[in-house]
Amino acid sequence: MRFVSTRGGDSAGFHDAVMRGLARDGGLFVPEALPDLRPFLAGWVALPYAELATRFLRLFATDIPLEELRACAERAYAAFPVPDDPAPLITLNGAGRPFPIHVLELFHGPTLAFKDFALRFLGQLYGRAVREGGHAVNILGATSGDTGSAAIHGMLDQPGTHCFILYPEGRIAPLQERQIACTGSAAVHALAVRGAFDDAQAIVKEILGDAAFSAAHSLTAVNSINIARILAQCVYYLRAALRLHGPEAGAAPLEFVVPTGNFGNVLAGWLLSKMGLCALRFRVATNANDVVARFFNTGRYLPGAVHASLAPSMDIQQASNFERWLWYRFDGDAARVRGTLDTLRRTGSFAFGEAPGGGVTAASFSDAAILGAIREIHGRTGYLADPHTACGLAAALDAPSASGVVPRVVLATAHPAKFPESALAATGLAPAHPTLEALASRPVVKQVLPATTGAVRRAIEEALGGSAAA
Repeated sequence: MRFVSTRGGDSAGFHDAVMRGLARDGGLFVPEALPDLRPFLAGWVALPYAELATRFLRLFATDIPLEELRACAERAYAAFPVPDDPAPLITLNGAGRPFPIHVLELFHGPTLAFKDFALRFLGQLYGRAVREGGHAVNILGATSGDTGSAAIHGMLDQPGTHCFILYPEGRIAPLQERQIACTGSAAVHALAVRGAFDDAQAIVKEILGDAAFSAAHSLTAVNSINIARILAQCVYYLRAALRLHGPEAGAAPLEFVVPTGNFGNVLAGWLLSKMGLCALRFRVATNANDVVARFFNTGRYLPGAVHASLAPSMDIQQASNFERWLWYRFDGDAARVRGTLDTLRRTGSFAFGEAPGGGVTAASFSDAAILGAIREIHGRTGYLADPHTACGLAAALDAPSASGVVPRVVLATAHPAKFPESALAATGLAPAHPTLEALASRPVVKQVLPATTGAVRRAIEEALGGSAAA
């Protein structure tokens, strides 16, 4: 299968699209055509997770031998406590309110966040490239909290690889920072920039857009601008739909409620609705940084200032994956995508003229509402949620009652132990996890940099000695 740029000026096979991350014209890679999954659903219902991932990804990764793709998937999900079921689907029941609600727990991986699903797999793809090509692959990414640690963990066992992870200084949870900056590995470079996540993300895109610099330092992207990230995340949506509806998953209504900041997670699920699972609906849940929610409610995309919140992984105003969504909503019209992005650059906003719909609704929640959702859900069901998942639970409870006849699945994106302060404030409980407790005694090793492309470029050059082989 070929992958094309959302801006119309580049194309590549799967392997090259993954290794480059960003298209040469600055756009994001998307599959040239999406497959119809309905003929496969009956045969996929009972598959173990790694095999389901293999069968699904094989439709896109046509330039990787099947057994090598299968080996990548099996190694990726072997790191989960229950490899055959790394994303358990549980049901919450409680008195009153629109229960039951299903919760898809995506935090059982090594770093206790949903990013492990895609980044464990992406790490295996990079490791394969190192073995096949005999040269380094150096990872560059920006994180609002969880991407960085998941990328690092996915790459630590891959030889010849450095990880450069940018994050906003003082704007991620302390335990999230420790997962990035306490690895003890000389190949991991924690770069704390004095700014917001959007600044870090813009720096990453600018550096990756410099083809000469990226090639000289063997840089590639781990952010959700990398198409492998999105496709790998499609699998847990597919697995949940098959669990609830079996072979009828293509036609049975189902609503996913997705906490989101950079729009990559919800985009992965939404793509399945373009692959034959046409009855899927999506409800976007954001914190006070509600640019995505406002767009789906009003049709106007207007980024503003980033505000620190209890759900820091969603403290984002520039949602990268929105560009992919635009490409699909414009029926692959790259010129229209370029025009819309140009309008956004020139004026700071763009408008559809009406709420865009397309099977997506949205809601946003303040810090007080997040704590209220944690408290209510725990009180009614005994379930303790992290603040990001709490946004999703609040959005599920807040949804119009007419959609109560449709099963709802809230994506639980992080373990509550990563954000113990919120749980303590809401319930009086302070959750813990042994992998996080082990970080407490380790020193934080990071570079604090100005939020400029030049500063980050210099840090990369110094770490690699000016060459990719360093």
